[in-house]
Amino acid sequence: MFGIGMPEMILILAIALIVIGPKKLPDLAKSLGRAFAEFKRATSELKETLEIDDELKEAKSTFDDMSKEIRDAMDVKVDAGSQDQNLSADFDKE
Repeated sequence: MFGIGMPEMILILAIALIVIGPKKLPDLAKSLGRAFAEFKRATSELKETLEIDDELKEAKSTFDDMSKEIRDAMDVKVDAGSQDQNLSADFDKE
């Protein structure tokens, strides 16, 4: 864990015990545990939010592609319809 071995952990705990004292050390450990849990919860929520944003972007691009295809199809129909009108106008002239 972060390159810290057992001897380093024991040294850190011994120094913390001397500096903080045996009465306040459990309270400090409990507070640190809660802080780490809250940090983990916040990062997981952020990760979920980012994943949802990615999914929404994919869905938006899909709908944009579909919209473009529909517009293209409607443009083809409109162009074909105007050509039909031009042909019928030509036949009416004859």
